[in-house]
Amino acid sequence: MRHLFAAILIAAGFATSLSAQDKPAFSPVTKSFIAIDAPVIVLQHVRVIDGTGAPAAENQTLIIDQGNIREIGPDSSIKIPEGAKVLDLSGHSVIPGLVGMHDHMFYPAASGSGPVPGAPALYDEMGFSFPRLYLAGGVTSIRTAGSLEPYTDLALKKLIDSGQQPGPKMHITGPYLEGLGSFGPQLHELSGPEEATRLVNYWIDTGATSFKAYMHITRAELGAAIKAAHARGIKVTGHLCSVGFTEAADLGIDNLEHGVVVDQEFNPHKQLDQCPPDANDHPSIENVEISSEPVQKMIRTLVDHHVAITSTLVIFETFQQNRPPLQQRVLQALSEPSRTDYLAVRAKIAEGPGPSVDLLKKEMQFEYAFVKAGGLLLSGEDPTGYGGALAGFGDQRQVELLVEAGFTPLEAIHIATQNGAQFLGEADRIGSLKSGHRADLVVLKGDPGTKIADIENVHLVFKDGIAYDPNKLIAAAAGAVGFH
Repeated sequence: MRHLFAAILIAAGFATSLSAQDKPAFSPVTKSFIAIDAPVIVLQHVRVIDGTGAPAAENQTLIIDQGNIREIGPDSSIKIPEGAKVLDLSGHSVIPGLVGMHDHMFYPAASGSGPVPGAPALYDEMGFSFPRLYLAGGVTSIRTAGSLEPYTDLALKKLIDSGQQPGPKMHITGPYLEGLGSFGPQLHELSGPEEATRLVNYWIDTGATSFKAYMHITRAELGAAIKAAHARGIKVTGHLCSVGFTEAADLGIDNLEHGVVVDQEFNPHKQLDQCPPDANDHPSIENVEISSEPVQKMIRTLVDHHVAITSTLVIFETFQQNRPPLQQRVLQALSEPSRTDYLAVRAKIAEGPGPSVDLLKKEMQFEYAFVKAGGLLLSGEDPTGYGGALAGFGDQRQVELLVEAGFTPLEAIHIATQNGAQFLGEADRIGSLKSGHRADLVVLKGDPGTKIADIENVHLVFKDGIAYDPNKLIAAAAGAVGFH
């Protein structure tokens, strides 16, 4: 009876919010995380990093009016509207909300005793903790980039859009397009190109706005999926193994995940439509030089075909010894069994000999070369692996790693904001700070334009002009990651 009553309340919340034209009717839960909700809000004496890659502008005033950015300019030239809520943000910076382009809603299922030999690779939906942590980290829009529970993801989007729960704007990727041989029992294995076409059309009808091909898909299945998706204006990305990057580009794929470290086209053991058995050992990438002609040719092919790359440096960092820096905020967010699992694997990696090649460094070199060749680089985090990357926190760390890869802080912020918005087709609404854009922005203490680590110093997160308290959101998720 209690579950039925809760369902009635949720349905009533949907009806109320969907009838409102301007903004959702926030539930008491969502309201508890809202710091400021006023028709007109003025951010005064703030440093503006607009997301375009342009130099920061000091001593600026930004006016938010009914959820939109009305005006940005020097303090001395902006007239403060009468009755506005004015915030003195001296010593603070404002950047666009991060656009997380590989931000799953699932996380490794915990054992509480470290890795269990022979156990199936299972992942649980983090429908409670992850939306809170993404928003707290300054991530105002996400693409899920592959779903294990697509119905749940679509329902979570409705809950957030209707104001019933706090969280980022969600772009839902359909279930994985995977072929025979999947390592995960939660992934459906396609029977051929006809099923790939049927699956794509079904999930577009159901609400998916993108698709992700996975490691064992065949060229025929991938080609059919791309054709079906493109016929309806939907893009396809891929974490590929059985199909090389160049092959995928020729088939018309729009985006590729992770970068050269997962591309098997340079593996001497690679056969058509098959993921090499030694793929996870990365034997081929060890001897591949990013400056070599084969890699440069592949990069030119991707650029010529307008194929974007999603950077997920943060997930590769977790497989390096003693990286990333162990943060208390991460440990506090984890449930006790998930914390035990995470620390056990981290310790094992620290004690081991380490990989024969620095995969993180190799991937950084590739991404830098890709951008310099004219490629569109996106930013995501992939909160999977053995649990070393968490929603929101991982997105921030990802921007820091882009700087380590050689990009300036302003370039890294541009990659993590405007580039994602551009790929999503929303650059006229989000991803940069301009008059007329939605007020999706992050107020940071300090100056990430000169010290990128300041991207972790989140003071307020605005989504559609509503300011959320990041500390309350993080506190609400304490001990929840791994449970729900």
